[in-house]
Amino acid sequence: MSIPTIAPQKLSDLIDSGAAVELIDVRTPVEYREVHVSSARNVPLDQLNAAQFAAGRSDTAPLYVICRSGSRGKQACEKLLAAGCTNVVNVEGGTQGWEQAGLPVIRGKKAISLERQVRIAAGLMVLTGSVLGYFVSPYWIGLSAFVGAGLTFAGITDTCGMGMLLARMPWNQLPKSSPTEVTGSGAACAPPKKCCG
Repeated sequence: MSIPTIAPQKLSDLIDSGAAVELIDVRTPVEYREVHVSSARNVPLDQLNAAQFAAGRSDTAPLYVICRSGSRGKQACEKLLAAGCTNVVNVEGGTQGWEQAGLPVIRGKKAISLERQVRIAAGLMVLTGSVLGYFVSPYWIGLSAFVGAGLTFAGITDTCGMGMLLARMPWNQLPKSSPTEVTGSGAACAPPKKCCG
């Protein structure tokens, strides 16, 4: 299934023209807080209830989806299309592409991206399995093999179980009482609002 895409500059021009643009950012709340497009609303991929989202959309106006680099955005688009959303568009290059195009963003507290967290966790698991396999028991090599198989599967299918697990960790969430909590992040299953900021 081919997912329609839009260049960041073209979407920015649409927003600047005053068109009603609905843009959701499917990164973790912490990633969103670090840097995001001003008109984007945070709906983390692991909390995206595509069926409710589709039911809450009464028109055929495009729903634009953005993430860090485009991969999670594509996954979100696939979920939304499968749930019955007929007009979803992935932003090419994600937030990184938006920034590289020199377009304005809102910056907040620095965070480690989910992609870096996956690399760190996978590297630590492989290292641990190798060290324990050498010094304790050769059976520990199985941990390294398991991580290698998981990374291979993630590369082939473009889905990452470790990433989905890490996205749910407390350090990737914002406290419920935080005054800097992003609008909509705690109500990801609610039907989308029009012209959210």
